[in-house]
Formats: sequence, C-alpha cells, structure tokens
Amino acid sequence: MLSARSLFQEILDDDRSFRLFCSIAASGEAQGGWENGRIAALVPQSMRDLAPKITRHGADEDKHGRIFHALLRKRGLDPVEVPPETDYTMLLERRGIGLAHEKLYRDEPLTEQDILVYLAHSRITEQRAADQMVMLIKYFGDNAEVGRAIRMISNDEDNHLAYCHEELLRLARKGHGRTIQRVLRECAMVEIQVYHQVGLAVMERMGRLLGWPAPKAALLAAGIHSVYAYERLAGWRKMVTLTPPERRDALGGPATAAPVF
Repeated sequence: MLSARSLFQEILDDDRSFRLFCSIAASGEAQGGWENGRIAALVPQSMRDLAPKITRHGADEDKHGRIFHALLRKRGLDPVEVPPETDYTMLLERRGIGLAHEKLYRDEPLTEQDILVYLAHSRITEQRAADQMVMLIKYFGDNAEVGRAIRMISNDEDNHLAYCHEELLRLARKGHGRTIQRVLRECAMVEIQVYHQVGLAVMERMGRLLGWPAPKAALLAAGIHSVYAYERLAGWRKMVTLTPPERRDALGGPATAAPVF
C-alpha cells in the first residue's frame, strides 16, 4: 500500500535517493544560514535588538546543513549537485520572495520594510519546514539512523516558527499590521506554487532513481496536485495567520551545537 511512510522508507533505504534527499536538504539549510547571517549584519539601527535572534536563526540552519552532511558521511556518501528545478530557496528568490541576494551582498543597512519582508517570508517557509518535520517524526522519530537528527531539527524549526509569530505580532502592534498581512499573503501564494513545482520535480527525480512504474508515479503526482489545489483554496490561511506562540523568546539564547551522528 502506498503511504507517506512507505514512500519515505523507500527513499531512506536506497543510497542514491537518500543521497539526493540529504543533498537537497543540506543545500537549502546552508542557503538559509547564509541569508540570515547577512540580514543580521545589515539590520537597521532602529531594529538592532533583532540581530542576535537573526544570527541564532542562521546558526541553526547552518547546523542543520551540517547534520544532513553528517548523515551522508555516516553512509560513506558524498553530496550531489542539487538539480535547479528542485532548489526551493533559489526558486523562491527568483519569484521575488524574501530579500534579493543582490541586496544582501551590499554593505548597506537594510530598511525596516526589508525586515518585515524577511520575517513574513520566514513565517511562511518555517511553517512548511515545521509541518514536514512533524510528519517525519511521526514515521521516523525512533529510527536509529535519522531519528535523532529529525527530532533536533524539528525542535529548532518550532523555535523558528514561534520567533516569527512573536516578532511579527510585536511589529503589528507598532502599526505595521496591514503591511505584514499583505506581504504574508503574497509570500504564501507564491510559496505554494513553488512548493508544488519542487514537489513534482523531486518526485520525478526519485522515481527515476528508484524505478517507479508509471502508475505509481502518476498516483504520487496526483497527490501533489491535490495538496496544491487544497492549499490554493483554503490551506494558505494557516500560513498567514499570526497567533501568540507557546514558546516565548524562542531564539533568545545561543544556538545549540550539532551532535556527532
């Protein structure tokens, strides 16, 4: 029977698909780490109190990249080049979501509007990451090979999401509420499209590596299309809603070290 558990188990069991999965994940996390590091360095003076939290956010994502590389090394595998059509962070940037790398390369302070855009973009992408990790914990949280890594990353993603909620709500109370809601909606609708595009590309690559028959590939594609349709119709509302988080000041301390896997 085809299920999320059986699908991920199949990817986990094959070195080629596992190598691609970890390479894609590591690349995205490393990119997020770099972006957060640059944003922290360029925060405007009026919002310097956010710099340590943005730094912590980037350090966590760098750590996640190292964890995925460690999982590869544990199997004696090297990372592979990430196919462009599966590069979630690059495709989001090309669609104008988040802060353009051209801006981050400059040594010029960002604006308060830039920080609102960064936080709104992070709120959307961290929701996606947190939800994915919850699913992986459900199926593989006790897995001897990847369970420990999944649990650590999931805890960090929950912290990142709580931080985004808390800071966006704080800025909304200062009069930025309409701008925040507009940017959240714009980010969510584009992210849903990009996630759909990347999901199809990843499944197509995995199908080739694992030799999936056409009916199985078609069924998986139909599932990805149905998720896309739901998110376009109603699921986006979850991504733009702001609620006071249970975890307060979630990024208020130093980043935790990555264990040896």
